[in-house]
Amino acid sequence: MAVTVRIPTPLRRLTQNLAEVETEGTDIETIIENLESDYPGMKERLCDDEGKIRRFVNIYLNDEDIRFLDGKETAVTDGAEISIIPAIAGGLPLS
Repeated sequence: MAVTVRIPTPLRRLTQNLAEVETEGTDIETIIENLESDYPGMKERLCDDEGKIRRFVNIYLNDEDIRFLDGKETAVTDGAEISIIPAIAGGLPLS
């Protein structure tokens, strides 16, 4: 199943500066594996040593956070859009 994956700016050096890439897979875990195959180094930036998605990485399937779905086991349908969004920290405290 073909899906579109939106790549955040910090990871685009792995995708030859492409903002979106196409890959295949039936679930998020397979998508990550295929991204790693096509763009080496991607998985280690998305997953920790145990293979879990890093806390500071948010992955959305059609605008839904996969943490509220089935995590890496979330099923993906043909034509789906996946967004990888790094968490942002810092800034000024609210008064």
